[in-house]
Amino acid sequence: MIINIPGLRNSGPDHWQSYWEQQYPQYFVRVEQENWQEPEKEAWVARLGQVVDLYKPEELVLVGHSVGCATILHGVKKWGWKLKGALLVGPSDVDHPNYPPYIKNFGPMPLDQLPFPSLLVASDTDHVVSLQRATYFASCLGSRLEVVREAGHFLPKDGYGPWPEGLKLLQELGAF
Repeated sequence: MIINIPGLRNSGPDHWQSYWEQQYPQYFVRVEQENWQEPEKEAWVARLGQVVDLYKPEELVLVGHSVGCATILHGVKKWGWKLKGALLVGPSDVDHPNYPPYIKNFGPMPLDQLPFPSLLVASDTDHVVSLQRATYFASCLGSRLEVVREAGHFLPKDGYGPWPEGLKLLQELGAF
């Protein structure tokens, strides 16, 4: 099973997470949050925990986008899940001093080495995390870093709708 953890404002119908859920409904579950506009760390992490508890963690691949990545990392830190894997796409730099308080409340970013395989996908043109910070995150987490040139924040406006290359990364994690 694959659990999608969207970021701020959820992932709309043209977002790659939504396409994947439509294309493979038998594999994907989305974590639905109460407040998509002003995320609150404790509520988001608790909701993720409720969804993970419905499955065996070792059979799950979690897919986070933006602040959804921080949600995953806080969940792993809190509950010590030994997942099948995690795909972290465009992780928000929640420790950045210029971020809104409702994103900064996810800081500090948990950066303990993950006890399972993970891929961190970053862009050299992402406005929410510099490539330098994303590289640092990947190094701390023990994640394989996949750099995509000029991908922005992996949003539909950046050309990331269906994103078949992302599905290939999920396959590398044994999700399919």
